[in-house]
Amino acid sequence: MSSSTRVSLALLAGVVFGVSATLTHSVFAEKQVPAETLPLKDLQTFVEILNRVKSDYVEPVKDETLLENAVRGMLSGLDPHSSYLDKEEYKDLNASTTGKFGGLGIEVQLKDGLVKVVSPIDDTPAAKAGVKAGDLIVKIDDTPVKGLTLQDAVSKMRGDPGTKIVLTLIRENAPAPLVLELKRDYIKVASVRGRSIEPGFGYIRISQFTATTGKNLSEELAKLKKAGELKGLVLDLRNNPGGLLTAAVDVSDEFLNKGAIVSIKGRDADSTREFDASVGDALDGKPLVVLVNGGSASAAEIVAGALQDQKRGVLIGSKTFGKGSVQTILPLNNDSAIKITTARYYTPSGRSIQAEGIVPDVTIQPFKVSKLDPSEFGEGVHEADLKGRLDNPNAKPEEIKAQDKGKEGKTDEKKEGDKGKDKDAKKDEPINVADLPVNDYELYEALTLLKGLSITQNR
Repeated sequence: MSSSTRVSLALLAGVVFGVSATLTHSVFAEKQVPAETLPLKDLQTFVEILNRVKSDYVEPVKDETLLENAVRGMLSGLDPHSSYLDKEEYKDLNASTTGKFGGLGIEVQLKDGLVKVVSPIDDTPAAKAGVKAGDLIVKIDDTPVKGLTLQDAVSKMRGDPGTKIVLTLIRENAPAPLVLELKRDYIKVASVRGRSIEPGFGYIRISQFTATTGKNLSEELAKLKKAGELKGLVLDLRNNPGGLLTAAVDVSDEFLNKGAIVSIKGRDADSTREFDASVGDALDGKPLVVLVNGGSASAAEIVAGALQDQKRGVLIGSKTFGKGSVQTILPLNNDSAIKITTARYYTPSGRSIQAEGIVPDVTIQPFKVSKLDPSEFGEGVHEADLKGRLDNPNAKPEEIKAQDKGKEGKTDEKKEGDKGKDKDAKKDEPINVADLPVNDYELYEALTLLKGLSITQNR
């Protein structure tokens, strides 16, 4: 490999339909394998098998196909994240760094012969159709997934934007398989989104780590600060499948003032490196709560691990995915490439989260919350609603007038024409906190914890 060859490190939990995030990290010198170390006897066995397949298989098979299948098998047999990328797959991988690609928007991996969803990407056909992390894809249109390679399954799910596809899924605790119809689309991922939850408390969602994530995070934080004093922040990394190593470092560095962020360690010095934080905390030490779950993988776990080990943020949610390895993308002369695991990464305390994940500081198992009638708990009537009650001596005249008006009966001021207005509200408007326990209980708990930390810090 020449010195001009690009080599990329990818932090991925699986294969994204139409995209895999990459990172240009460093140049690796080509390693020449001495001829005498090659297992001659095993190579002879391989050639013998190749010839037997060519001569005895029920149908003719091209040499190129047999050799490519052999390479795919060799790499996929190493671990779930090493693979061979043909010309089109490699092209899709490189295109992913722009954050725009075609597909369904799902990150997957192969498990027990089935395709397991690591996480759907926000605002993609998969997320809108209701695909969830942990779902097992058992059928693509009319084709059973069992027996297909991961690449074959991915190829069947690719297609022109606007075309339809039917996925049959198995979901834990679901009484029957789920059948979902999706429409393929061009997917442009906005990796960072910021909003206000309550005055003084911000919310930032990172859906995956792309080349511009660090810059976009700084911009969103600036917007929140411009809107008013920022007392604390919720950083949402749920269902974030990972992405670029440098983006994970940039995000961590945004909130850390010093110390280690992550270290990667391979077999030799070329694949070993440490990343440290630079001076400056974008929140100036204000409380930070980080949301994670089983779909938080790879680069998302680097951020979560760094903030937890450095005691900079409180993690809340459920245990993360547990991918603690780094992949290197090695281009080949025929415009294809191989993606091979070259290192493990370690959090600042030196722990590997490989196959273990990160246990949050506050664990919340997913469950559904529904509204109940407040009157059942004595919350429907208050002292201010009672006829003839005493006024508060500290209340201002306008407040007493408002209370008296309330005694005359409450009216619904929302007009008929306003129905559906909340549904169409802009995404940058404050979140309706009253609906959080039902719509997003984990975020509700994160906000409650954040407010408590803010009060404690101020005291």
